[in-house]
Amino acid sequence: MKISDNWLKDFIKTDLKTEKISEYLTDIGLEVEGLEKFESVKGSLEGIVVGKVLTCEKHPNADKLKVTTVDVGHGKVLHIVCGAPNVAAGQTVPVATIGTKIYDKNGNSFEIKEAKLRGEISQGMICAEDELGLGDSHDGIMVLDEEKFKTGEPFASYFSLVNDRVFEIGLTPNRTDAMSHYGVARDLHAYLASNQMNSEFQKLKSLPLDIEGQNDFKLEVEDSALCPRYIGAVIENIEVKESPEWLQNRLRAIGLAPINNVVDVTNYILHGLGQPLHAFDADKIAGKTVKVGTVAEGTKLITLDGIERTLNGSEIIIKDGNDTPMCIAGVFGGAESGVSENTKNIFLESAYFNPVAVRKAAKFHGLNTDASFRFERGIDPNNVRTCITHAVTMMEELTGGKMAGNLLEEYPKKIEDSYIILRFSKIEQILGTKIHREKVKEILRNLEISILNEIPNGFEISVPAYRADVTREIDVIEDILRIYGYNKIDAPQKISFTPVKLSSEDQDELENVWARTLQSQGFHEVMNNSLTSVKNESDAVVLLNPLSKELSAMRKSLLEGLLGNAAYNLNRKNEDIKFFELGKIYHKKEKYEERKQLAILVSGNNHPENWLQPKSPTSFYFLKGYVNLLLDRLQVAADESSLVDERFSDALELKADGKTLARLGRVSAALLKEFDIDQECFYAEIELETAQSLRKTGNLKFADIPKFNKIRRDLALLIDKNVAYADLYKAARSSKSPFLKDISLFDVYEGKNLPEGKKSYAMSFELLNEDKTLEDKEINKVMEDLINTFKKNFAAELR
Repeated sequence: MKISDNWLKDFIKTDLKTEKISEYLTDIGLEVEGLEKFESVKGSLEGIVVGKVLTCEKHPNADKLKVTTVDVGHGKVLHIVCGAPNVAAGQTVPVATIGTKIYDKNGNSFEIKEAKLRGEISQGMICAEDELGLGDSHDGIMVLDEEKFKTGEPFASYFSLVNDRVFEIGLTPNRTDAMSHYGVARDLHAYLASNQMNSEFQKLKSLPLDIEGQNDFKLEVEDSALCPRYIGAVIENIEVKESPEWLQNRLRAIGLAPINNVVDVTNYILHGLGQPLHAFDADKIAGKTVKVGTVAEGTKLITLDGIERTLNGSEIIIKDGNDTPMCIAGVFGGAESGVSENTKNIFLESAYFNPVAVRKAAKFHGLNTDASFRFERGIDPNNVRTCITHAVTMMEELTGGKMAGNLLEEYPKKIEDSYIILRFSKIEQILGTKIHREKVKEILRNLEISILNEIPNGFEISVPAYRADVTREIDVIEDILRIYGYNKIDAPQKISFTPVKLSSEDQDELENVWARTLQSQGFHEVMNNSLTSVKNESDAVVLLNPLSKELSAMRKSLLEGLLGNAAYNLNRKNEDIKFFELGKIYHKKEKYEERKQLAILVSGNNHPENWLQPKSPTSFYFLKGYVNLLLDRLQVAADESSLVDERFSDALELKADGKTLARLGRVSAALLKEFDIDQECFYAEIELETAQSLRKTGNLKFADIPKFNKIRRDLALLIDKNVAYADLYKAARSSKSPFLKDISLFDVYEGKNLPEGKKSYAMSFELLNEDKTLEDKEINKVMEDLINTFKKNFAAELR
């Protein structure tokens, strides 16, 4: 939001410099993000003087140039080469002296220097209108009235030039009270007055209106819940034309383009006093009746931008006597009833509309206007009448029109101020310091908060309705702190807290353990938005009022977010991907479901290439290894089974106690193509609630390192291709021998010299007796049992 320093000082008188005001505004929560300079004429005509052309001769070396001598006052005569066709001796002209900066339309400048032009010295420049920013004409130099303009005088002294400083305020959405110059001035005055600094602030008051004759207009508000307060004024015999220069400069300073005197007045009231207004061409209002209500769904309205919009039936609509929509109230005006250069009579609207209804309408139609920005957050209902009196007064002055009849008003039920009990003990608890009771009273008074009653430990207060963000005790305390000064609150020398150790029964502890485990393996944690686009709404949780189509539903899987992260990195040549995310997914079935998962995505190389080891492409087995590493922390045995899932080309499902614990597999080529990813990706998701429920929480037990050596034995098995290593591992683990400690697969062979449909697995088995050295007969017994198990269950043969 842009706030003009000159405009601000129309409401508050202070001797503070602009930079200091900027500092104080930031201190009270109106953060100044930038400070810009505004000039009604770029450069402010600095260095431009009134000169008198004494002589004008043809340039000896150029047909289109002339050599002049120009008196610029104080006995100083300049030699200037000029290319203008209309320059002549005896003229009074504006002259840019050496060192002056001349600006073009784009704000670019060049400096006037003494130079030789075709052999003749030139000590300045006689200026055209467009070169000074005073117009668009470049037909020739400006020729001035010699009776009005005196030689040697600064040219700027003949113009009412405006120089201003403009604050760029990063206003938070809750501060509706500060969405105007008046509101900012009011808040600044509260701070200055409470901190004993000079400040004069005049509270906004209604102006008396000079009423002429009568008007035949009628006002009907169909639903006061949608429009609690509405005021209209009829102004007749206006002339639509350009606004005076002072008003145009006010608007230009904050980045608005002047349009005409009617529209400029409404913008002045909006940005100056905070009340949105709208002007209708009164002669286009059928039946001289203005209605405020709704229309049927599907009704069409062409808005001021020329777009035909279909109304949904819930918007607040301003209608004429035939119930024809003229305007989406608080959002955007209609083209048919808008003010044009031919308008002679206007109906001026000032209202308080229901903030929720305005917000929904603006969102539905994709419109974000200065008016809707304020209405949907809640304006000051008590200034609706005050502001229209100021607007009517300005309209009469600038358009020549006169208000016909009295103001038309509907305000059936007054919008009350907020009643709050403020406790001193709560102030001290929140701020950590004690503020004197009289100081609190002073701050409340300067914030225009009324003290209704003093109670033993505080005040009963009434917060004005324009403070839509102050409805609770904590809001009042925040306001007191803003004005008292954050810098006055001493920071404690030390902070004490008791660290909390999470128990193994807490799911957060499991999440922390898994996150640290993955980070130690080189993974990076990501956090994606829970809102996404939706392709299939069958079981999706779809938002009723989405911000956009891309954020219209709650995510059903963490995979798409991680693929988006991968694509972003791959496009920037980060090709080795190891990501994980802890997040929730959402489904709508018989009821809404919400589950938390740990998702893992790997792609590229598992290890970077270096001189000691070559590249190691990641694979499904690497992913499975990471998943097993995490599940080992649960001390739960999981069963594997194949999984059919459109997200994967090959996948496994891990279950324990009949519950799905994890899903993992190779991401399908179709899904990778959607994200423009051209390398394999492997994805796993673990159900956190299930994992926590299955987790064994026994204490860790430490054991001595065995005194006796492990014995290793290897078996090379010829088995059918459809037999998985997991099946062999599970069968071996079912051995009742207490000596079998570890099993691993160290070689897989398929192809030449093997029968059709067969493959070879080489497995190692580690045996240990922790009490004594194993004897050969004990070792042989274990191996014989294993061989018999493999032969019986899998028809395995020894190679």
